[in-house]
Amino acid sequence: MSYKRSKNFTTKNKRKIKYFFLKKKSQIIVVFFHGFMSDMIGAKPMAIQKFCRKQKINFLKFEYSGHGKSQGKFIEGNISKWTNEAKQLIKSKNKKNKDLIFIGSSMGSWIALNLLSSFKKQIKGFIGIASAPEFLEELMWKKFDNKIKKIIMTKKIYHLNHGGFTYPLTKQLIRDGRKNKVLNKKNNFNIPITLFHGLKDEVVPLKFSIKIFKNCINTKKKLIKVKNGNHSLSRKSDLKKICRELNNMISKHS
Repeated sequence: MSYKRSKNFTTKNKRKIKYFFLKKKSQIIVVFFHGFMSDMIGAKPMAIQKFCRKQKINFLKFEYSGHGKSQGKFIEGNISKWTNEAKQLIKSKNKKNKDLIFIGSSMGSWIALNLLSSFKKQIKGFIGIASAPEFLEELMWKKFDNKIKKIIMTKKIYHLNHGGFTYPLTKQLIRDGRKNKVLNKKNNFNIPITLFHGLKDEVVPLKFSIKIFKNCINTKKKLIKVKNGNHSLSRKSDLKKICRELNNMISKHS
């Protein structure tokens, strides 16, 4: 896993965002959105990149500020900032208004869903992997006791251990998450939507994908429950399923 041929994109607020763009002559761009405290060199983006190279499809992946090799402190980031950075980068790499397929992993699905309306003319498909929209409120804040809430609200950083990971949480991150509600929002986009969720996901419950699935109307939709699949869904068999589904979307599009 490496950052070979990756570049920096400078956002409007002068922050350098690390990205990789596989440029081909196809009329579609596949965009990968990584998860909370993750990066763009994990097994999923690398497998999708390899697939797109083989199929000669444009592919864009990147890291939000404070993640991976992008500039900025993680604790200064939030859903609004990361969504805006993604929006700026996608627009800069899609000046010819090519069609888009979004793939979101965990929190990446939240950001991708946030951006569907911004690219409604170009969006032609969405794949969610262990989708976690509004996880800050639903999986964290609502389950915290008053002691933890007090630590966060007094502008301190609370380090949460959850599902084998440690997450630094701040007041501004939690509050901003509440401004980005998508979990109960009806998605009236006439595009194919596929949601993958592991039945042994130890971080995000299946009900998140079920809720998104139910709120997708006027669309061809699938909810694929992966037997013995964990939160990362990065086994070879998982990656094959994801790439197969992406191939189906591209084939139907062309």
